[in-house]
Amino acid sequence: MLNVPTLALAPGETVFLHGPSGCGKSTLLALLAGVLPVQQGQVLWQGQPRPQGLDAWRGQHLGLVFQQFNLLPYLSALENVLLPCRLSAPRFQQAQATAGSAAAQARALLRGMDLPAALHTRPAAQLSIGQQQRVAAARALIGGPALVLADEPTSALDETTRDLFMHTWLSQAREAGSAMLFVSHDLRLAAHFQRQLTWQDLQGGLA
Repeated sequence: MLNVPTLALAPGETVFLHGPSGCGKSTLLALLAGVLPVQQGQVLWQGQPRPQGLDAWRGQHLGLVFQQFNLLPYLSALENVLLPCRLSAPRFQQAQATAGSAAAQARALLRGMDLPAALHTRPAAQLSIGQQQRVAAARALIGGPALVLADEPTSALDETTRDLFMHTWLSQAREAGSAMLFVSHDLRLAAHFQRQLTWQDLQGGLA
């Protein structure tokens, strides 16, 4: 059972949450995303209770990178990145406004994640774990979601790729005005974020 007295993110704020493996970080993100039901307390969105239609709400407002990437294995990397635009008209329109077309933004995000153009049309099942992780990260950002929830999104990346990933990902999120809650056990990443929290801070109600 999690005990999180309070946690609030401001629009556009980037927050790094550090905690050891098994402490409940992934469960917290699943609760915030509405993947798991909240049994006590509540999750507010822009000061109001979340709407009943959580699937539509997630598609429009959230970018998600969980440890299970949930890519469709038979779709290409590009097609996987474009999925949120197929599910949400506002994200499709924002991607068009940002890059001229949703496909153009998807390609730009994949290039920014250091995924070569030759891999953009390759089925996700044929990509390495690290490449799949970068596709999932690009998918989370397309169309400028208001909030990105990220669960150890650099775990499969080497040091050089990780640093490029963090620079590109946070720059894109900042340009889109997306807030981000990024959970990791890797303290080397904390300096990239506007605010840093530990799991102990949450348990003590300091967030």
